[in-house]
Amino acid sequence: MRLVVTGGAGFLGYHLCRQLADKYESIAVLDIAPIDPQEYPAHAIYYNVDVRDRKQLEGVLRKGDVIVHAAAALPLWKRKEIFEINVTGTKNILETALTLQIRKVIFVSSTAVYGIPKTHPLYENSALVGVGPYGSSKIEAELICQEYRQKGMCIPIVRPKSFIGPGRLGVFQILYDWIESGKRIPIIGNGKNRYQLLEVEDLADAIYLLLVAPEEQVNDVFNIGAAEFRTVEEDVGALCNYAHTGSRVMCTPARGVKMLLAIFEKLKISPLYKWIYATADKDSFVCVDKIKTIAGWAPKYSNKEALIKSYQWYLEHKNELHTTGITHRVAWHQGILAFAKRFL
Repeated sequence: MRLVVTGGAGFLGYHLCRQLADKYESIAVLDIAPIDPQEYPAHAIYYNVDVRDRKQLEGVLRKGDVIVHAAAALPLWKRKEIFEINVTGTKNILETALTLQIRKVIFVSSTAVYGIPKTHPLYENSALVGVGPYGSSKIEAELICQEYRQKGMCIPIVRPKSFIGPGRLGVFQILYDWIESGKRIPIIGNGKNRYQLLEVEDLADAIYLLLVAPEEQVNDVFNIGAAEFRTVEEDVGALCNYAHTGSRVMCTPARGVKMLLAIFEKLKISPLYKWIYATADKDSFVCVDKIKTIAGWAPKYSNKEALIKSYQWYLEHKNELHTTGITHRVAWHQGILAFAKRFL
């Protein structure tokens, strides 16, 4: 079997290529961002292709028997780009796969499709309420997946929680930097809310199980998240305790901090976008019973273990990091947060 991974240069794409290397005879890595070939399996071939370009897609997708569609514009990107990549790009992938008679495509959606609900846990049939262009675009892309199911394709949709692991930087690198520096870690609100995470290895395992399962069992929607997680105060506090740097959690008034962060975002002096700070003091967790039952998935890592594993990687590689871009695989400019760090 041959695998195609769109968004293969991204954090999830990188881990999928490495973790599934011995499962497929070839892996086509599709992305507009470059990769370092030394970081990928020898039989993974990179193609500089944009999912918005139908002509280019056909030449690459014909090199695969199954597809994991993980390419996506992130919430920090411009609205136009988000909808072009997340919606039009998904339609292009599915239409091309249909033309080439590739029956199974895994679509990587997001729990952002649930918005900020008041009740938890969230189930696959919970209401979809897009928050911002990113959440709305993922809902539209899921609707397109449903259309192509009606055309005979098998399109499992995965809705993962925020996933972390070796190489996960972005907003988590800011957290790790502050902890390593022994700073107090401001938690929006009282920290008593439960915020589920997900280790990327567990996510890759779930995707593989869906790739190899019978079509009639998995042509559906699946939540994916850690099975074991505590409150934000407890999980971040556990990471602080592990680090032994003197860093500790500091609770802050949610309303005031959110107002400040909204102002900083508008002024473009903070890397934190609304989805991050608006949900930071809210419960956010999904039920994962469905994928456990149907696909036999069993996560290996708790929130605490995933955070520690990711932090360990950061310590080992911090001297190699460069502050560039706004993807999950690079360090972000901290902006005004770097100024605030001095006083904590």
